[in-house]
Amino acid sequence: MLKKARRNLLKPFEWAFTCLCEHTNRIVWVGDYNSWDGALEDSCGYNDKVIMCKVRDALLKVKKGEAVYERDSFLFYEVQYEWPLLSGLCRIASENSNCLRILDYGGSLGSTYFQNNKFLLGLDSLKWCIVEQPHFVECGKEFFQNEELEFYNDIDTCVSGGVPNVALLSSVLAYLEHPFSILDSLMKYQIEWIIVNRTFILSDQEEDRLTVQKVPSYIYKASYPCWFFGKKEFLKYFEERYKLITEFDTIGRSNIHSRSMGFIFKLKKNITKG
Repeated sequence: MLKKARRNLLKPFEWAFTCLCEHTNRIVWVGDYNSWDGALEDSCGYNDKVIMCKVRDALLKVKKGEAVYERDSFLFYEVQYEWPLLSGLCRIASENSNCLRILDYGGSLGSTYFQNNKFLLGLDSLKWCIVEQPHFVECGKEFFQNEELEFYNDIDTCVSGGVPNVALLSSVLAYLEHPFSILDSLMKYQIEWIIVNRTFILSDQEEDRLTVQKVPSYIYKASYPCWFFGKKEFLKYFEERYKLITEFDTIGRSNIHSRSMGFIFKLKKNITKG
């Protein structure tokens, strides 16, 4: 009842903010939905191949050297390394004979790889394995796969080629209907490190909030369900099996009061298979 009352109270303000953001071409998050299906009814989803094509065209420019990196199909022409993420990856490599095998769940066509791979040139071995939707995998294999970058349709197939040192979830958990089921699928392999990156987190006292994210046409016109996670419950999910090593702020902001955050977790040594 309280959640429904809050949702009804917020509606006039969110409607006004949505109009303002649509007028100024800003990304906006609206609503406080009770179910994924309800949020999906008010959105056009993330499976649209138009999105994939825009990301592909942007990354082809990166591949040709016409831009430095891409995020959500938007091109950047100056290097903006994600230092907390890179620091975590470098520590993990240092504990694994200067080698990294990354399972990048929901990694698009290699956005994070292309943004940061030049900083990882000193590694003895780098395998960046992306698990994505089938049309992204097909496109990735055709245009972007190389000796370091590989694409897979599912976690099990990816792991069959070698258990990764680290699972990376960068700006992806919020867009999954059952984000913790995906984390369960990763944890069953006892991947030593998990990095959650660029994820919107609410205060300790707040519950998870399900919204619809609306993207303006200058990026790609789309809308899709998006979670904002209550920090206390989010961290509680990991605490039995993983130790929180550090947390950090990341690039990103929204019209909903929250922080764009990252977390680095390490498997607890007393966890046994079974």
